[in-house]
Amino acid sequence: MLYMVIERYRHGAAPVYKRLTAEGRLLPPGVAFVDSWVVDEPEISRCFQLMEVDSLQSLTQWTDGWSDLVDFKLFPVIDSQAAAARARGADAAG
Repeated sequence: MLYMVIERYRHGAAPVYKRLTAEGRLLPPGVAFVDSWVVDEPEISRCFQLMEVDSLQSLTQWTDGWSDLVDFKLFPVIDSQAAAARARGADAAG
């Protein structure tokens, strides 16, 4: 499963990047980092990460480990091709 993880840094970016540099992403088994994008703003307060996971439980295990520094919103996502196929199927049924 793919999840889009929206992060808002609770105390700014510096503590997050300090931990990341010192300890890595701290990913539990079943969670794989795909890519990330950071909002281009002076304070660097938000990040969007695409994660591949075995289960939502494994993803929340990871977010729990960062919750002192980051507020998270998690969204299951599919790629555009899968969305288009689903939409075509919905059109055919309606």
